[in-house]
Amino acid sequence: MADEPVMAQANPYLVDVEEGETYFWCRCGKSNNQPFCDGSHQGSGLEPLKFVAENTEQLSLCGCKQTEDEPFCDGTHNIL
Repeated sequence: MADEPVMAQANPYLVDVEEGETYFWCRCGKSNNQPFCDGSHQGSGLEPLKFVAENTEQLSLCGCKQTEDEPFCDGTHNIL
């Protein structure tokens, strides 16, 4: 069974992504490179989410790790 994710921060991370680039969003909340994975999930049962940016743009990535729309913020942090 996987560990529960740790809230990295109560607000989303605004990050610039480049079209066609691959990113790994941290699901565990333990990464020191939030909102991206640094391998801190090892042994937690929580794997990072790999995604490829569709456009060069700024995205709002979840910081509370409770979103239903991984890796994007869906406002869940407002009710925690």
